[in-house]
Amino acid sequence: MSCFTRTRLSLRIPEKILNGTDVCPGTTRRLSTIINAAARDAPYFTPAQEPPAGTAKAPSDEAVSLFKPLTLRGMTMQNRIMVSPMCQYSAQDGHQTDWHMAHLSSFLMRGPGLTMVEATAVEPQGRTTPEDTGLWKDSQIEPLRRIVDFAHSQGQKIGIQLAHAGRKASMVAPWLAFPPAISEVVAGGWPSEVIGPSSISWSDRNAPVRAMDPEDIDRVRAAFRTSARRAVHAGVDAIECHAAHGYLLHSFCSPLSNVRTDDFGGSFDNRTRLLRLVIEDLRAVMPTDMPLFVRISGSDGLEDTEFADRSWTPEDAVHLAQILAGLGVDLIDVSYGGSHVSQKVLQGDANQAHFAHAIKQVVGDEVAVGTVGNITTASVAQAQIDKGLNVAVVGRQFLKDPNLVANWAKELGVQIAQAHQLSWMIK
Repeated sequence: MSCFTRTRLSLRIPEKILNGTDVCPGTTRRLSTIINAAARDAPYFTPAQEPPAGTAKAPSDEAVSLFKPLTLRGMTMQNRIMVSPMCQYSAQDGHQTDWHMAHLSSFLMRGPGLTMVEATAVEPQGRTTPEDTGLWKDSQIEPLRRIVDFAHSQGQKIGIQLAHAGRKASMVAPWLAFPPAISEVVAGGWPSEVIGPSSISWSDRNAPVRAMDPEDIDRVRAAFRTSARRAVHAGVDAIECHAAHGYLLHSFCSPLSNVRTDDFGGSFDNRTRLLRLVIEDLRAVMPTDMPLFVRISGSDGLEDTEFADRSWTPEDAVHLAQILAGLGVDLIDVSYGGSHVSQKVLQGDANQAHFAHAIKQVVGDEVAVGTVGNITTASVAQAQIDKGLNVAVVGRQFLKDPNLVANWAKELGVQIAQAHQLSWMIK
């Protein structure tokens, strides 16, 4: 006779743990007092990870800065390492699949402070490719929730990046064509429906762009709002608004792609108006204890080209960051470029960090600032935190090494908690 009853989804654990003198009813076998405790609120049994993987075993005031906790509103990251959103081009009608579960879980179980789900389209024509993930309809909530539930079962934090591709939409997955190619209707694309601030294509290999009218602007704002509501319903811990890399919101900000003459073009205030409205919309539908991130480009990277006088500059990025800090943004994720094929290619470790440091010097402690771009070692990441940044955002290096958090901790001489299922075998 079993002392515990197993159901399909969970184990029923006695409220009172039996002591060593008790026996299992109907037998003379003594009961063990040792219980493999279950994770709280998980929809299935999985061992509780307390403390979560990635947590420094030393007190936080003694930990190396990269492994000190960071609290943003109601969310606490156990370390300063964030998995960058990385598009997988593997969704079915915008729905996350088992590939996304496997991809993200490989990081989540190993303890980054925050894992960010890839750029997720707020409307179908806001996808970069037909295989992008989305949150434009309710059926896309449950596949996302499945991944969120796994993250939380491991004691981990997970966010999602909401995006609209704008004039970079309706392309094929990058491994299918380089330079990039248009996804035609026969391949699931929508090349006649690509929109942007002005009728300026991203390149001669991209689809023609229709300049957005006021109705388009209202629709896109509504799409960001409803997608954020779905993300909240799925249980994410944070939301990031994608306003970088030449996608829709960034393309409104840059004079290179925005030559409008209405309230959404011309001056800096007009060009950043749509982004500011979207940020206000997101903050209005998000819980007050949920942090809001914004990814921006620190520059279009065109300062030494013929486009220098009509591009997005580092000074523009600093000015925008000051505005975002006053709109309820909790972290500015500073990236680079994406507006034009002529942008300067940056070299070296942490090659975009100088944009983030320039912003941090101005905003101070009013808003957290993260850097992304060729952060390949623990010492490089640690240096950025020691110089005043709050988060190191890492993408490709996690693909090369899903065990990055543990390996970086080892490099810095920090002992961290790891998932029980792994740690007992690799001590």
